[in-house]
Amino acid sequence: MEKNEIIDEAKNILKIEAEAVQALVDRIDESFIEAINIMYTCSGKVVVTGMGKSGIIGKKIAATLASTGTPALFLNPAEGSHGDIGMVSKGDVVLAISNSGDTEEITRILPTLKRLDIKIVSMTGSRESLLAKSSDVSLDISVSEEACPMGLAPTASTTATLALGDALAISLLNKKGFTEEDFALFHPGGNLGKRLLLIVEDLMHTGDAIPIVRADTLMKNAIIEISSKRLGITAVAGDDLILEGVITDGDLRRGLEKWGEDFFSLKAGDVMTYKPKSLRKNMLAAKAVSLMEKYSITVLMVTDDNNTVEGILHLHDLLKAGIV
Repeated sequence: MEKNEIIDEAKNILKIEAEAVQALVDRIDESFIEAINIMYTCSGKVVVTGMGKSGIIGKKIAATLASTGTPALFLNPAEGSHGDIGMVSKGDVVLAISNSGDTEEITRILPTLKRLDIKIVSMTGSRESLLAKSSDVSLDISVSEEACPMGLAPTASTTATLALGDALAISLLNKKGFTEEDFALFHPGGNLGKRLLLIVEDLMHTGDAIPIVRADTLMKNAIIEISSKRLGITAVAGDDLILEGVITDGDLRRGLEKWGEDFFSLKAGDVMTYKPKSLRKNMLAAKAVSLMEKYSITVLMVTDDNNTVEGILHLHDLLKAGIV
Protein backbone atom coordinates (compact mmCIF):
# COMPACT_ATOMS: atom_id res chain seq x y z
CA MET A 1 0.00 0.00 0.00
CA GLU A 2 1.13 3.53 -0.76
CA LYS A 3 1.34 6.17 1.96
CA ASN A 4 -1.88 7.85 0.88
CA GLU A 5 -3.69 4.54 0.81
CA ILE A 6 -2.56 3.76 4.36
CA ILE A 7 -3.74 7.17 5.56
CA ASP A 8 -7.10 6.82 3.80
CA GLU A 9 -7.59 3.34 5.23
CA ALA A 10 -6.78 4.49 8.77
CA LYS A 11 -9.20 7.40 8.46
CA ASN A 12 -11.92 5.08 7.21
CA ILE A 13 -11.38 2.70 10.14
CA LEU A 14 -11.72 5.54 12.62
CA LYS A 15 -14.82 6.77 10.82
CA ILE A 16 -16.45 3.32 11.05
CA GLU A 17 -15.66 3.04 14.75
CA ALA A 18 -16.86 6.59 15.45
CA GLU A 19 -20.14 5.83 13.67
CA ALA A 20 -20.54 2.68 15.76
CA VAL A 21 -20.30 4.75 18.94
CA GLN A 22 -22.54 7.49 17.56
CA ALA A 23 -25.23 4.91 16.76
CA LEU A 24 -25.46 4.08 20.47
CA VAL A 25 -26.76 7.56 21.29
CA ASP A 26 -30.23 6.85 19.92
CA ARG A 27 -30.36 3.55 21.86
CA ILE A 28 -30.12 5.17 25.28
CA ASP A 29 -33.70 4.51 26.35
CA GLU A 30 -35.73 2.86 29.10
CA SER A 31 -33.59 -0.29 28.85
CA PHE A 32 -30.51 1.73 29.78
CA ILE A 33 -32.36 3.30 32.73
CA GLU A 34 -33.47 -0.16 33.87
CA ALA A 35 -29.89 -1.43 33.67
CA ILE A 36 -28.68 1.51 35.75
CA ASN A 37 -31.38 0.92 38.37
CA ILE A 38 -30.53 -2.78 38.61
CA MET A 39 -26.84 -2.02 39.12
CA TYR A 40 -27.54 0.92 41.46
CA THR A 41 -29.76 -1.12 43.78
CA CYS A 42 -27.39 -4.08 43.73
CA SER A 43 -26.60 -5.05 47.33
CA GLY A 44 -23.51 -6.98 46.28
CA LYS A 45 -21.11 -6.44 43.42
CA VAL A 46 -21.28 -6.27 39.64
CA VAL A 47 -19.68 -9.35 38.08
CA VAL A 48 -18.64 -8.60 34.50
CA THR A 49 -18.16 -11.58 32.21
CA GLY A 50 -17.21 -12.01 28.57
CA MET A 51 -15.09 -14.28 26.38
CA GLY A 52 -12.20 -13.40 24.08
CA LYS A 53 -12.09 -9.76 22.98
CA SER A 54 -15.37 -9.13 24.80
CA GLY A 55 -13.65 -10.40 27.93
CA ILE A 56 -10.79 -7.95 27.51
CA ILE A 57 -13.29 -5.10 27.18
CA GLY A 58 -15.17 -6.54 30.17
CA LYS A 59 -12.05 -6.36 32.33
CA LYS A 60 -11.72 -2.68 31.53
CA ILE A 61 -15.40 -2.04 32.29
CA ALA A 62 -15.08 -3.87 35.62
CA ALA A 63 -12.01 -1.78 36.48
CA THR A 64 -13.83 1.46 35.61
CA LEU A 65 -16.84 0.47 37.70
CA ALA A 66 -14.65 -0.45 40.68
CA SER A 67 -12.69 2.79 40.55
CA THR A 68 -15.82 4.95 40.36
CA GLY A 69 -17.75 3.64 43.32
CA THR A 70 -19.44 0.47 42.04
CA PRO A 71 -17.84 -2.70 43.49
CA ALA A 72 -17.04 -4.93 40.51
CA LEU A 73 -14.85 -7.80 39.35
CA PHE A 74 -14.32 -9.83 36.18
CA LEU A 75 -15.29 -13.49 35.76
CA ASN A 76 -13.86 -15.56 32.92
CA PRO A 77 -16.94 -17.55 31.83
CA ALA A 78 -14.85 -20.53 30.71
CA GLU A 79 -13.47 -20.81 34.26
CA GLY A 80 -16.92 -20.05 35.63
CA SER A 81 -18.25 -23.46 34.65
CA HIS A 82 -15.28 -25.07 36.39
CA GLY A 83 -15.74 -23.55 39.82
CA ASP A 84 -15.16 -19.81 39.47
CA ILE A 85 -18.93 -19.23 39.36
CA GLY A 86 -18.50 -19.45 43.14
CA MET A 87 -17.37 -15.82 43.14
CA VAL A 88 -20.99 -14.88 42.29
CA SER A 89 -23.18 -14.62 45.35
CA LYS A 90 -26.70 -13.58 46.33
CA GLY A 91 -27.28 -9.87 45.77
CA ASP A 92 -24.80 -9.61 42.90
CA VAL A 93 -25.59 -8.49 39.35
CA VAL A 94 -23.95 -10.05 36.31
CA LEU A 95 -23.06 -7.83 33.36
CA ALA A 96 -22.59 -10.30 30.49
CA ILE A 97 -20.97 -9.26 27.20
CA SER A 98 -21.29 -11.19 23.96
CA ASN A 99 -21.61 -9.72 20.49
CA SER A 100 -23.33 -12.82 19.13
CA GLY A 101 -25.27 -13.42 22.34
CA ASP A 102 -24.70 -17.13 21.93
CA THR A 103 -21.12 -17.49 23.17
CA GLU A 104 -20.98 -21.05 24.47
CA GLU A 105 -18.95 -20.30 27.59
CA ILE A 106 -21.52 -17.69 28.70
CA THR A 107 -24.66 -19.63 27.81
CA ARG A 108 -23.25 -22.58 29.77
CA ILE A 109 -23.31 -20.61 33.05
CA LEU A 110 -26.72 -18.99 32.51
CA PRO A 111 -28.71 -21.85 34.18
CA THR A 112 -26.52 -21.59 37.29
CA LEU A 113 -27.03 -17.82 37.45
CA LYS A 114 -30.78 -18.33 37.15
CA ARG A 115 -30.76 -20.88 39.97
CA LEU A 116 -28.87 -18.39 42.13
CA ASP A 117 -31.56 -15.79 41.28
CA ILE A 118 -28.91 -13.41 39.93
CA LYS A 119 -30.10 -10.47 37.87
CA ILE A 120 -28.45 -10.32 34.46
CA VAL A 121 -27.74 -7.22 32.39
CA SER A 122 -26.42 -8.13 28.98
CA MET A 123 -24.64 -6.23 26.23
CA THR A 124 -25.18 -8.05 22.95
CA GLY A 125 -25.44 -7.47 19.24
CA SER A 126 -28.44 -9.76 18.83
CA ARG A 127 -31.77 -9.15 20.55
CA GLU A 128 -32.88 -12.66 19.49
CA SER A 129 -29.92 -14.43 21.10
CA LEU A 130 -30.14 -16.77 24.07
CA LEU A 131 -28.23 -14.31 26.23
CA ALA A 132 -30.55 -11.41 25.39
CA LYS A 133 -33.65 -13.50 26.08
CA SER A 134 -32.22 -14.80 29.36
CA SER A 135 -31.39 -11.33 30.66
CA ASP A 136 -33.42 -9.07 32.91
CA VAL A 137 -32.44 -6.26 30.55
CA SER A 138 -30.42 -6.35 27.33
CA LEU A 139 -28.50 -3.43 25.81
CA ASP A 140 -27.97 -3.33 22.06
CA ILE A 141 -24.30 -3.07 20.98
CA SER A 142 -24.83 -4.16 17.37
CA VAL A 143 -22.84 -2.40 14.63
CA SER A 144 -23.56 -2.03 10.94
CA GLU A 145 -20.03 -3.13 10.07
CA GLU A 146 -16.72 -3.99 11.66
CA ALA A 147 -13.64 -1.94 10.80
CA CYS A 148 -11.94 -5.19 9.83
CA PRO A 149 -12.33 -5.46 6.01
CA MET A 150 -13.12 -9.18 6.36
CA GLY A 151 -15.69 -8.48 9.06
CA LEU A 152 -13.99 -11.04 11.28
CA ALA A 153 -11.88 -9.24 13.91
CA PRO A 154 -14.02 -7.52 16.58
CA THR A 155 -13.20 -3.83 16.12
CA ALA A 156 -16.14 -1.45 15.87
CA SER A 157 -18.20 -3.78 18.05
CA THR A 158 -15.64 -3.82 20.87
CA THR A 159 -15.25 -0.03 20.63
CA ALA A 160 -19.02 0.38 20.96
CA THR A 161 -19.07 -2.05 23.91
CA LEU A 162 -16.33 -0.12 25.69
CA ALA A 163 -18.11 3.20 25.15
CA LEU A 164 -21.42 1.84 26.46
CA GLY A 165 -19.60 0.39 29.46
CA ASP A 166 -18.20 3.84 30.21
CA ALA A 167 -21.71 5.28 29.92
CA LEU A 168 -22.93 2.77 32.51
CA ALA A 169 -20.05 3.45 34.91
CA ILE A 170 -20.24 7.23 34.74
CA SER A 171 -24.04 7.27 34.96
CA LEU A 172 -23.76 5.17 38.12
CA LEU A 173 -21.05 7.51 39.43
CA ASN A 174 -23.36 10.50 39.04
CA LYS A 175 -26.39 8.68 40.46
CA LYS A 176 -24.40 7.70 43.55
CA GLY A 177 -23.09 11.23 44.08
CA PHE A 178 -19.51 9.96 43.86
CA THR A 179 -17.17 12.84 44.69
CA GLU A 180 -13.60 13.81 43.86
CA GLU A 181 -12.64 12.88 47.42
CA ASP A 182 -14.24 9.43 46.99
CA PHE A 183 -12.27 8.98 43.78
CA ALA A 184 -9.05 9.87 45.62
CA LEU A 185 -9.55 7.04 48.12
CA PHE A 186 -9.49 4.50 45.28
CA HIS A 187 -6.43 6.07 43.58
CA PRO A 188 -3.80 6.56 46.31
CA GLY A 189 -0.82 5.76 44.10
CA GLY A 190 1.16 7.92 41.69
CA ASN A 191 0.65 11.55 40.80
CA LEU A 192 -3.11 11.12 40.46
CA GLY A 193 -3.32 9.89 44.04
CA LYS A 194 -1.17 12.73 45.30
CA ARG A 195 -3.28 15.35 43.59
CA LEU A 196 -6.52 13.91 44.87
CA LEU A 197 -5.56 12.58 48.29
CA LEU A 198 -3.01 14.91 49.86
CA ILE A 199 -4.48 17.78 51.84
CA VAL A 200 -2.93 21.01 53.05
CA GLU A 201 -2.45 19.59 56.57
CA ASP A 202 -0.16 16.88 55.15
CA LEU A 203 2.27 19.46 53.74
CA MET A 204 2.02 22.63 55.83
CA HIS A 205 4.64 23.89 58.30
CA THR A 206 3.44 24.03 61.89
CA GLY A 207 4.58 25.01 65.38
CA ASP A 208 7.93 26.79 65.63
CA ALA A 209 8.37 26.53 61.86
CA ILE A 210 5.64 29.15 61.37
CA PRO A 211 7.11 32.67 61.00
CA ILE A 212 5.03 34.94 63.20
CA VAL A 213 5.40 38.37 64.86
CA ARG A 214 3.18 40.76 66.81
CA ALA A 215 1.82 43.96 65.29
CA ASP A 216 4.09 46.02 67.60
CA THR A 217 7.25 44.13 66.59
CA LEU A 218 9.91 46.44 65.11
CA MET A 219 10.52 45.80 61.45
CA LYS A 220 14.19 45.04 62.03
CA ASN A 221 13.07 42.10 64.17
CA ALA A 222 10.35 41.11 61.71
CA ILE A 223 13.00 40.88 59.00
CA ILE A 224 15.01 38.51 61.19
CA GLU A 225 11.91 36.31 61.62
CA ILE A 226 11.29 36.22 57.88
CA SER A 227 14.94 35.43 57.17
CA SER A 228 15.29 32.73 59.82
CA LYS A 229 12.19 30.77 58.78
CA ARG A 230 13.15 30.92 55.07
CA LEU A 231 9.61 31.09 53.70
CA GLY A 232 9.66 34.67 52.42
CA ILE A 233 6.83 35.77 54.70
CA THR A 234 5.73 36.22 58.28
CA ALA A 235 2.30 36.22 59.81
CA VAL A 236 1.30 39.11 62.06
CA ALA A 237 -0.81 37.94 64.99
CA GLY A 238 -1.39 38.50 68.70
CA ASP A 239 -1.02 36.08 71.58
CA ASP A 240 -4.34 34.51 70.54
CA LEU A 241 -2.79 33.70 67.11
CA ILE A 242 -5.67 35.42 65.30
CA LEU A 243 -4.23 36.40 61.91
CA GLU A 244 -4.12 40.17 61.49
CA GLY A 245 -1.95 40.39 58.40
CA VAL A 246 1.23 39.23 56.65
CA ILE A 247 4.53 40.77 55.63
CA THR A 248 6.27 39.35 52.56
CA ASP A 249 9.66 39.81 50.92
CA GLY A 250 7.89 42.07 48.45
CA ASP A 251 6.62 44.27 51.30
CA LEU A 252 10.20 44.60 52.55
CA ARG A 253 11.49 45.77 49.17
CA ARG A 254 8.66 48.23 48.71
CA GLY A 255 9.05 49.51 52.27
CA LEU A 256 12.76 50.16 51.88
CA GLU A 257 12.13 52.05 48.65
CA LYS A 258 9.46 54.20 50.35
CA TRP A 259 10.96 54.88 53.78
CA GLY A 260 14.67 54.18 53.41
CA GLU A 261 16.52 53.77 56.72
CA ASP A 262 13.40 54.82 58.66
CA PHE A 263 11.79 51.57 57.55
CA PHE A 264 13.66 49.58 60.23
CA SER A 265 12.11 51.60 63.05
CA LEU A 266 8.55 51.04 61.84
CA LYS A 267 6.35 48.38 63.41
CA ALA A 268 4.99 45.27 61.70
CA GLY A 269 1.46 46.65 61.97
CA ASP A 270 2.50 49.66 59.90
CA VAL A 271 3.74 47.54 57.01
CA MET A 272 1.61 44.42 56.96
CA THR A 273 -0.99 43.53 54.35
CA TYR A 274 -4.39 43.30 56.01
CA LYS A 275 -6.85 40.44 55.43
CA PRO A 276 -4.47 38.19 53.47
CA LYS A 277 -5.63 35.13 51.55
CA SER A 278 -5.54 31.95 53.60
CA LEU A 279 -6.28 28.22 53.40
CA ARG A 280 -8.03 25.61 55.52
CA LYS A 281 -5.97 22.59 56.52
CA ASN A 282 -8.54 20.11 55.15
CA MET A 283 -8.40 21.63 51.64
CA LEU A 284 -6.99 19.40 48.89
CA ALA A 285 -3.39 20.35 48.14
CA ALA A 286 -4.26 20.50 44.44
CA LYS A 287 -6.82 23.22 45.20
CA ALA A 288 -4.14 25.16 47.07
CA VAL A 289 -2.11 25.18 43.86
CA SER A 290 -5.10 26.61 41.98
CA LEU A 291 -5.51 29.33 44.59
CA MET A 292 -1.85 30.30 44.38
CA GLU A 293 -2.05 30.44 40.59
CA LYS A 294 -5.22 32.52 40.71
CA TYR A 295 -3.70 35.20 42.95
CA SER A 296 -0.08 34.88 41.72
CA ILE A 297 1.29 34.09 45.19
CA THR A 298 3.69 31.40 46.38
CA VAL A 299 2.90 31.12 50.07
CA LEU A 300 -0.32 31.09 52.09
CA MET A 301 -1.19 31.04 55.77
CA VAL A 302 -3.38 28.19 57.02
CA THR A 303 -6.11 29.25 59.43
CA ASP A 304 -9.18 27.75 61.06
CA ASP A 305 -12.75 29.07 60.88
CA ASN A 306 -11.90 31.65 63.56
CA ASN A 307 -8.90 32.91 61.55
CA THR A 308 -6.48 31.38 64.04
CA VAL A 309 -3.07 30.58 62.49
CA GLU A 310 -2.53 26.81 62.24
CA GLY A 311 0.24 26.56 59.68
CA ILE A 312 1.83 27.89 56.53
CA LEU A 313 2.11 26.36 53.05
CA HIS A 314 4.71 27.24 50.42
CA LEU A 315 4.64 26.43 46.72
CA HIS A 316 7.94 24.58 47.20
CA ASP A 317 6.15 22.15 49.53
CA LEU A 318 3.67 21.41 46.76
CA LEU A 319 6.46 20.96 44.22
CA LYS A 320 8.34 18.52 46.46
CA ALA A 321 5.17 16.47 46.94
CA GLY A 322 4.62 16.25 43.18
CA ILE A 323 1.35 18.18 43.26
CA VAL A 324 2.51 20.72 40.68
